[in-house]
Amino acid sequence: MRAPLDVFFHPRRVAVIGATDKEGSVGRSIVSNLIAASFKGAVYPINPKRSRVLGLPCYASISQTPERADLAVIVTPAATVPDVVGECSATGISAAIVISAGFREAGREGAALEQEIQARRGRMRIVGPNCLGLMSPRAHLNATFANAMARPGHVGFISQSGALGTAILDWSLQEAVGFSAFVSVGSMLDVGWGDLIEYLGDDPETHSIAIYMESVGDARSFLSAAREVALSKPIIAIKPGRTAAAAQAAASHTGALTGSDEVLDAAFRRCGVLRVNTIAELFYLTEALDKQPRPKGPRLTILTNAGGPAVLATDALLSEGGKLAELSPETTAKFDALLPAHWSHHNPVDILGDAGAERFAKAFEIAAAAPETDGLLAILAPTGLADPTVIAEKLAPFAKLAGKPFLASWMGGQSVAAGDGILSRAGIPTYSYPDSAARVFQAMSRFSANLDALYETPAAVEESADTAARARATELIDAARGRGRTLLTEAESKSLLAAYGIPTVPTEIAHSADEAAKAAARFGFPVVLKLHSETITHKTDVGGVLLNLADEAAVRSGFAQVEKSVKEKAGDGNFLGVTVQPMIRMSGYELILGSSIDPQFGPVLLFGTGGQLVEVFRDRALALPPLNTTLARRVMERTKILTALAGVRGRKPVDLAELERLLVRFSSLVVEQSWIKEIDINPLLASPEGFLALDARVVLHPAETQAPPKPAIRPYPAQYVRPWHFEDGEVVQIRPIRPEDEPLIVRFHSTLSERSVYLRYFHLLDLDHRVTHARLIRICFNDYDRELALVAVRGGEILAVARLTKLHQAGSEGSRDAEFAILISDEYQGRGLGSEMVARLLEVARDEKLDRVIAGILPENQAMQNVCRMLGFSLAYEPEEGVIRAEFSLR
Repeated sequence: MRAPLDVFFHPRRVAVIGATDKEGSVGRSIVSNLIAASFKGAVYPINPKRSRVLGLPCYASISQTPERADLAVIVTPAATVPDVVGECSATGISAAIVISAGFREAGREGAALEQEIQARRGRMRIVGPNCLGLMSPRAHLNATFANAMARPGHVGFISQSGALGTAILDWSLQEAVGFSAFVSVGSMLDVGWGDLIEYLGDDPETHSIAIYMESVGDARSFLSAAREVALSKPIIAIKPGRTAAAAQAAASHTGALTGSDEVLDAAFRRCGVLRVNTIAELFYLTEALDKQPRPKGPRLTILTNAGGPAVLATDALLSEGGKLAELSPETTAKFDALLPAHWSHHNPVDILGDAGAERFAKAFEIAAAAPETDGLLAILAPTGLADPTVIAEKLAPFAKLAGKPFLASWMGGQSVAAGDGILSRAGIPTYSYPDSAARVFQAMSRFSANLDALYETPAAVEESADTAARARATELIDAARGRGRTLLTEAESKSLLAAYGIPTVPTEIAHSADEAAKAAARFGFPVVLKLHSETITHKTDVGGVLLNLADEAAVRSGFAQVEKSVKEKAGDGNFLGVTVQPMIRMSGYELILGSSIDPQFGPVLLFGTGGQLVEVFRDRALALPPLNTTLARRVMERTKILTALAGVRGRKPVDLAELERLLVRFSSLVVEQSWIKEIDINPLLASPEGFLALDARVVLHPAETQAPPKPAIRPYPAQYVRPWHFEDGEVVQIRPIRPEDEPLIVRFHSTLSERSVYLRYFHLLDLDHRVTHARLIRICFNDYDRELALVAVRGGEILAVARLTKLHQAGSEGSRDAEFAILISDEYQGRGLGSEMVARLLEVARDEKLDRVIAGILPENQAMQNVCRMLGFSLAYEPEEGVIRAEFSLR
């Protein structure tokens, strides 16, 4: 099976539709570039007005080529492209690059042309339109109209701007940066970020991925692919549009709307993509993360023969939020024994200007061995006693330090060039200026910390509300929408929060002064009176909020006051009563917790300092739902209020673990109740005694909304949670796996025999290897758009795991396939559990609109073969692989 995009990067025959030999034309440049790159396949120029183009036979139409092309490069005018695409599809061409401009970026008529292309492309994949094209240097393929061919290398580069791509290409040739792929995506009519990230993630020649992004396109596809690939290959992105003016320029260039830049930052953090601000940073980091390991912490040790450059590096590091390693007494003693008495005695380690190669190398060895160090930066300023070339030769053997990146700054011109080259060839990134090197290390540290945080095992959150309560919450929203309302009342809003285990102030609705007085008596004085209305949104316009009503007379008077104000200003029909709630005396911190819809990423969560001055302090952090406790803590850590919540000046801290769980439950509310457009809890009172939502506002999508926006990250598929029982009546729950299950999976693996392990993995894996956190990340942290593992759980014990994984490759006739695997605790084998779990995987496959489910089974695994036969799989022995291939067709 070929990867779906292989045809773009390794075609056998390329047709250039719109080819010409006219000087200065795009059609000529593309044919010329294909010839100049020494492309090994056939090149077919297509143009009914030419018999030859640049010495090659030219054909009148795509159907007249001697052999069918598998890749078409289209450079005809925009209005002709739909017909050309239709002809290519009918001819059986599987992929096209549309260079032509004049589509959605040109306005409504161009957008209509794109719709025609979509309707006529069939199963053909398309890069573009309005793009530069793509290069695959190792395949000698240059299907662009750029002026030069990229060097072969290990960086996969994807750009949404063709002009910027050509500038970066020129820079890369000057800096000797090589590429595994160089792609201009244009308007992303079809092939987008997710497709290309997935392809490059599977490509063994690609070690890192660099992106210039103007618009996100399919947000879920991008995030899903990036989350999977970033674990093994760094993804670094530059995204303009941090300012409003830049965002507007990007939108007009690509014809796409641009959402909040804060949301984009949150999205990048959530999928492990490192965002940078300059093109130089983009490639500095791409190179550094390719050549050096991710740091395990933020502590940098700087070794230098010149104090001034080290100070510059320190300033750059600390201004970016980095840390200098604090030298331990043991490390300091080792430096004392080696260095002259007047060395710096702290970090940066200044070994002085008279340091030669031996002193440099021995001092570096001490720094590299120090356990308090997470990374190293060697700075050399050329002096009469410091030979840059010899010192580089001495330090080159330290290029591969386990878990500690080594960066260098060899300052100067021609005198350091040879040494700089020695370090670079050894795999040590070098920089002309030490502050640049320090910033690169800090960015590497930030990238590493974000990945570690994403995959830190979260704590389990018990469901605080039963299914019936959540069903009632859904009914409440449906009832409001059924009456054409888009705003929930305060009482309804609090009922909604309570259904998800978020504590609220008790609230009752009173339609008369008598009812208000009785409610106040039940709560105990003092109380708060507020207008209750389904139609009036601005309470201050019709009577406001009455606080500290201390007796029955005040309540009755307050009710009359609100009633009179509403009827005078809005008419009799708009008064529907008041809400009564107790006056809260609990002191604490005012927080805000909310959600709104981003045009690119759907629901977005907000957490921060609340109260009346929320817009003044702007102490907030954004995140994409759903959350787990680890992600919730990371959101909290990006706010200043967390310091106060943790306890300051003798004040007791709030229960931060419970606040994490509250954020998780709130994120569940947001993704499950998808008709919510906006929701605010402000203030959410936080104190050592607990948390309390004092006020809540919920806005629904209007009635004309056809379907609510989906979350950019697929939430937990609760529809697959169902019980099952053994023949003896013992009940287990079969449900999708969660990240919180990692401790249970560790215990599960201890119940497996060597035979069970061998039959599942086709070789033996010892227990210690099977339960490492790095491995269990892949098992427990499912991207439910890509794979879904079901676990059978009894109490706190996992009895079995069955996994369905969508394959990146296209099967026969381009089918969408998935592979399944299953592992059952020895004690529970042979009792029907395996059959039930595979049957449920087939149910998931149907829901996901897959074409086939396949598996490889060892010949001696008769039990699994019997299960497959019983469920309707076809079985066939594959002698080349020595396995039984099981296949279930869902077409």
